[in-house]
Amino acid sequence: MLLVGVDFGLPHFDASLDELGLLAQTAGLEPVARLTCKRKAPDAALFVGSGKADEIRMLAQMHGAVEVLFDQALSPAQQRNLERHLELPVNDRTLLILEIFAQRARSHEGKLQVELARLQYLSTRLVRRWSHLERQRGGIGARGGPGETQIELDRRMISDAVKRTKERLVKVKRQRSTQRRQRERRDTFNISLVGYTNTGKSTLFNALVKARAYAADQLFATLDTTTRQLYLGEAGRSVSLSDTVGFIRDLPHGLVDAFQATLQEAVDADLLLHVVDASNPNFPEQIDQVQRVLREIGAADIAQLLVFNKLDAIAPEQRPALLQDMYELDGRPVDRLFVSARSGEGLDVLRQKLAQTVLAVQADMTPVDLAEFPTQAP
Repeated sequence: MLLVGVDFGLPHFDASLDELGLLAQTAGLEPVARLTCKRKAPDAALFVGSGKADEIRMLAQMHGAVEVLFDQALSPAQQRNLERHLELPVNDRTLLILEIFAQRARSHEGKLQVELARLQYLSTRLVRRWSHLERQRGGIGARGGPGETQIELDRRMISDAVKRTKERLVKVKRQRSTQRRQRERRDTFNISLVGYTNTGKSTLFNALVKARAYAADQLFATLDTTTRQLYLGEAGRSVSLSDTVGFIRDLPHGLVDAFQATLQEAVDADLLLHVVDASNPNFPEQIDQVQRVLREIGAADIAQLLVFNKLDAIAPEQRPALLQDMYELDGRPVDRLFVSARSGEGLDVLRQKLAQTVLAVQADMTPVDLAEFPTQAP
């Protein structure tokens, strides 16, 4: 597979295509070459222009690539034109993420959400995407009305499938709402783990609640929400802790919409544990991406605690002087803790902070009052 990235002057451009390469490997693909270029704006027909398209074709032939993957989203027309020009299958970042989600979804709800996103994406690819869709169908014994083209038939079938999947998701969402109301009646304090993909959320979740949720050093290892009870001794009570799907740059809007039911755990949380990979030099950008998705799903105003994970992966000379400080998030100071979910360093301090937060909420205190309760290191 040949990876292609186009720099349009945006700050988040991945010049090394590292994340796209990780996504490809997560989907079971093997990148053999990478190519980046600069443009002021996408070419309407080929996205990269005819000259660069010729270069991509030569590079693909040189390395024996059987597919081309773009780091940006392509329009149906651009995808079709590129495939004709390159004489190779062409896909984009959006489809790659959808494929990964389809491979990893395990729960009934997760599978429904992936199917809905896939159908919504496929519906946009029916605009003259394949020549066979232009043939007419109809007549006695044929599906569809007289003179109905294949593209119209396929579009109608996808529309019906989208409608059925949405109806099934509504039922699942209703069931989750009932479960949340039961937790509310039990006066449960809800905490959700959120963050960029592969920041160690599931590993931290397992370390806190002694669970065995699937965790791996790969993108999107967790897709389905898992909820467990976490006992906080200093608060004298248990809280509900949920591990949610990780976010990523340019997360397809279809997936954000489709995963509303899963992400509802974050929307209804009393506190968000925003997990950050402290060893990743691009963590500020990843934090911004997570904040953007939180705004999209209506969870931007929920209180957050920043947990900078993977402290064990930081070189000794780069370790922070303080393992607890403040970090400016969207213009306001937020508590930040450094921990290592793998080694356990800092987890006792995190539990203390969570207990203090629960006690403060029980006392109906404001976030400002939380500063009056300094966390003592163990």
